[in-house]
Amino acid sequence: MKNAFGILFFLVTLLSHQMGHAGETVLHDGWQALTPREELRPNISWDADAGPNHKGAFIIQADDREGLMGYIQKTFPVQGGKTYGFTALRKTEGIDLVRRAGAARLIWLDQQGKRVLRDKPSFASYRPGEHPRAEPEFPADQETNSGWTKVTGTYRAPLQAAQVQIELHFRWGPPQSQIEWCNISFKQTEDLKPRIVRLATIHYRPQDGKKPNDKPAQFANLIEQAAQQKADLVVLPESITVYGTGLSYAECAEPIPGPSTKYFSQLAKKHNLYIVVGLYERAEHLVYNVAVLIGPDGEIVGKYRKVTLPRGEIEGGVTPGHEYPVFETRFGKVGMMICYDGFFPEVARELSKNGAEVIAWPVWGCNPLLGAARACENHVYVVSSTYTDASANWMISAIYGQDGKPLAQAREWGTIAITEVDLNYPLYWQSLGDFKSQIERHRPIVDTKP
Repeated sequence: MKNAFGILFFLVTLLSHQMGHAGETVLHDGWQALTPREELRPNISWDADAGPNHKGAFIIQADDREGLMGYIQKTFPVQGGKTYGFTALRKTEGIDLVRRAGAARLIWLDQQGKRVLRDKPSFASYRPGEHPRAEPEFPADQETNSGWTKVTGTYRAPLQAAQVQIELHFRWGPPQSQIEWCNISFKQTEDLKPRIVRLATIHYRPQDGKKPNDKPAQFANLIEQAAQQKADLVVLPESITVYGTGLSYAECAEPIPGPSTKYFSQLAKKHNLYIVVGLYERAEHLVYNVAVLIGPDGEIVGKYRKVTLPRGEIEGGVTPGHEYPVFETRFGKVGMMICYDGFFPEVARELSKNGAEVIAWPVWGCNPLLGAARACENHVYVVSSTYTDASANWMISAIYGQDGKPLAQAREWGTIAITEVDLNYPLYWQSLGDFKSQIERHRPIVDTKP
């Protein structure tokens, strides 16, 4: 009897070292294997010889069933108010929709393991006096080398936080697919410094002159005013060389670089700022409606060719673009869209997917609610510059915040609006937290058929 009790005690002790609470399997270095429901559990293991440097990796693998879900989890101590950096490498096999299947999550907890509150309400959609819970963080995918994708994020721990729960997931994988996680790091780092940018829009109709080259100089004084207010980015309206000329799109089109970009390049360099200007581009026999980003060194940073064309441009022989470029500037990543693009969610979403933090929007006219929607649904700043009169209850020249609300608006002709934002400060929403970081992990599958 004594020997039988000893054997039983040994088995219970051994099992307790292999299992955490609620059936969590302990794998390696404190990492546990979990699943939302046991019938969805994939095979979760640690392979000491796996990984890019053969120093080990966690492997989560599906059997012949589809839709399995599992993850590994570990808790790390933190000090509230301090900044921490998370990094892991992820490799997948047999998974097409990696952005949804291979998510990482960080959850802030107090000493007792309970979820904590966000430090203070920001300029988000909280009700007065409300103090919402700190929702999970979602580190982003970065570069991929030899099949291994870096997943990373930097976060300030809420003041109430004493620990962070890190989860590395496998979700809804096809049969026999797998995800490997390795080189997992979580450590205190330097505090995130504010990344301040001053965004400006010009509200002006260049009515003087009947030739395309009469138009650029009419913006010089307004750009100077924006520079005096220390603007970093100034957005001008759409197709400025067409406005008021009575000429066709093709008659106003010019090469990029060309005479108009040369003029604005001089102004950008003189005032040490970025300018976005709407023009028509001629590329051999084709004509495009373009927005051009010019840098403070006087060089063209890049251009965007309008993807969605309204009836008038189609009838006028304009060709649509098909790319959604995003450009690195000294303050952050800038994308551009033009007028009719704002009527469709896909353009701003593609720019956001490609990393845009600010979208410059030269726009003849549009429903201002759509400008708000494009900013809100992507949590980006949108800077519109329009020819529409402010009294028309239609488009406005404004800087839209990440929640879609105008932060500043130019109402009178020949004026500018300018506002200062911090690109390193996320917008936290009630019950969602930093929604922007969740978009790639949660947005739906899109049918890619023509």
